[in-house]
Amino acid sequence: MNMDLETVFRALSDTTRLRCLALLRAEGELCVCELTHALDLLQPRISRHLAQLRESGLLLDERRGQWVYYRMNPQLPAWTETVIAASLEAVRDQEPYLTDRRRLETMTERPGRLCCA
Repeated sequence: MNMDLETVFRALSDTTRLRCLALLRAEGELCVCELTHALDLLQPRISRHLAQLRESGLLLDERRGQWVYYRMNPQLPAWTETVIAASLEAVRDQEPYLTDRRRLETMTERPGRLCCA
């Protein structure tokens, strides 16, 4: 997979996109409703940022029924993985990333359990 350096850094330059990536990297896969809950942002804003990450090649999406799930692209070049890992490590113990993880952990109706009504 060919990844453009500018595309990667542009994707990582926005806090909302970086917050999404941090949760997706930790969880493996998340539904839009989980990200909306964890980041405490409206669905259109989350979806817009997820679309940018998908278009950049960093994320893959999969529709299951009415829900769309996102995950990191497993085909990313090694240098991209290194840049993402270093970026996420740098913010891991900062706000709002800590609060995002806590919110996600407290979400009771997560997909695969009851789902997002």
